[in-house]
Amino acid sequence: MIKQLLFLGYFLLVSTTVFADTGDFTSTTSVVQKGVGLGSVIAVVTSWERNKSILWAILHGIFSWFYVIYFALTRNSSETK
Repeated sequence: MIKQLLFLGYFLLVSTTVFADTGDFTSTTSVVQKGVGLGSVIAVVTSWERNKSILWAILHGIFSWFYVIYFALTRNSSETK
């Protein structure tokens, strides 16, 4: 549980640092508008590995990072093998 909380805290710390940047967003905007995000890809892959269902994978891809965090907090040690 401590490991999961540390991961979540680190993720929040890094994400606020990245999203607080006031640099040039032209290239970032075009990539986000024309592609699939990293969170969606991770969510779809982990959902497929756990459920083997296309509908669940699509739904979890829509929720992207929310499902990734949920998956990280609720997975069993037997699922990592």
